[in-house]
Amino acid sequence: MSRSADAASPKTRSGWAVLGSWLREILIVVVGALVASTLLRVFVAQMFVIPSGSMENTLMVGDRVAVQKLVPFQRGDVVVFRDTQGWLPPGKDEEDPLRQLLIFVGLAPDESTSHLIKRVIGVAGDHVTCCDAQGRVSVNGAALREDTYLYTDPSTGKQVDPSSVSFDVVVPAGTIFVMGDHRDNSQDSRCHLSDDPGSGAPGSPAFVPVENVVGAAIAVVFPFDRMAGFSRPTTFDGVPAASGPPPDTPVLTGPPVEC
Repeated sequence: MSRSADAASPKTRSGWAVLGSWLREILIVVVGALVASTLLRVFVAQMFVIPSGSMENTLMVGDRVAVQKLVPFQRGDVVVFRDTQGWLPPGKDEEDPLRQLLIFVGLAPDESTSHLIKRVIGVAGDHVTCCDAQGRVSVNGAALREDTYLYTDPSTGKQVDPSSVSFDVVVPAGTIFVMGDHRDNSQDSRCHLSDDPGSGAPGSPAFVPVENVVGAAIAVVFPFDRMAGFSRPTTFDGVPAASGPPPDTPVLTGPPVEC
């Protein structure tokens, strides 16, 4: 009996050794995948969930959108940015530790209430106005043809106007001027031109600091029946460069803007 037990012992130890080797390999693969996923989220791309209808019909409520962080954004791009200007009402973000971990490693989309998504209309130094004789938004004197992305009511077929309010601004250094595609349902830069700036310059709450931009949206990845990539509207190709260096503070012309 003793001799038989002694003979089986090496096999048992060998089995545990093989199992331990497998577990180490699995652990290495899992940790490596998590590290790679985290690096991708931090430096390459991140997923966000659309919380409102301000970008309809380009983006619908609940869409999962991939946002890339490598290529700098331009006029016409749809960007996600952190709300540090007080556009959103006070809210409470998801505090579930497990979900926060999944978001951090890139395995779950960010559904926090501290981010917004809009289209970049003007960059630093741009002179953005509305409306011209045809009711259009102009950037540096070039009128935008926005019919390819502005919201169209599915029941009436009527497209929203480029803006129901008039404005005339020069975008200050280090910021962007953004608008939603569903202009009648978007509390965007226009609607914050008259906000109390606190200690800042008049109009400053309306302009999004470039440092707050997470990146440009590149595709809807879910639901699958809406899966599609984004392209920059060609109307922005005709916008000339700003005529001079951007001002340090916003330049506002005309009466106060009220949305």
